[in-house]
Amino acid sequence: MTLAERHRYILDQLEKTGLVTVSDLAKELNVTMVTVRKDLKLLEDKGLLFRSHGSATSVSPYVSDRSVQVKKLEQVEEKRKIAEKALDFLELNEAIIIGSGTTVGTFAQAIPRNYPLTVLTSAMNVALALIDTTELELVQLGGVVRKSSSSAVGHFAEEMLKSFACSKLFLSVDGISLEHGLTTSNMMEAHLNAEMIRSVQKTIVLADSQKFGRKGFGKICELEDIDVIITDSGIPEIYREKLEEKGIEVWVV
Repeated sequence: MTLAERHRYILDQLEKTGLVTVSDLAKELNVTMVTVRKDLKLLEDKGLLFRSHGSATSVSPYVSDRSVQVKKLEQVEEKRKIAEKALDFLELNEAIIIGSGTTVGTFAQAIPRNYPLTVLTSAMNVALALIDTTELELVQLGGVVRKSSSSAVGHFAEEMLKSFACSKLFLSVDGISLEHGLTTSNMMEAHLNAEMIRSVQKTIVLADSQKFGRKGFGKICELEDIDVIITDSGIPEIYREKLEEKGIEVWVV
């Protein structure tokens, strides 16, 4: 296979899946991984893909900090379906944590108004979505308010979190990467999310398919630290396969 043919194959695979790995391409093209890395660099230099450790994507993997007012207008139908599926993981009278973000905000809005729960949250949009519930007890974490995410972060929120024991965490993220795990655009938010994960028995990530292959500045955790991902049908199949290989339960809606 010529250089041009290899490059066409790589770009075709990227168009189909959104992600290619060096190891898979080496097997499929019957060349060494060194050759594949050189091919990916040449294609990146032409602006045709974005390289990462051991893989390449068709879009930039980096995410920036954006307001929830902007993000709530994106992937609206996908977030609604994800939120509806997340309701299946609720149990009567349990205590849960809901993180910050627009997808978990949609989940909070979907919780029945008379459902008996205790909800601990750092997010003001989540708290406002649940303020009119009749059977639900709401606990708001305090601290420094991060305006772009409408949530409390920092030392006070983390210390308050230590006073409670919850069964599940429903978490939104900015990025899900096979190499970098779960990330968000703010390091203080990432640290609080990591503390939330350590304080529960099960972590359920609610993320639309645009989050896969992306990464933010603040690392939350490794993929192995989460239990369930609920996403939409746009998830690249390679991500679903790799996540399930790690023992993560993946639900596609």
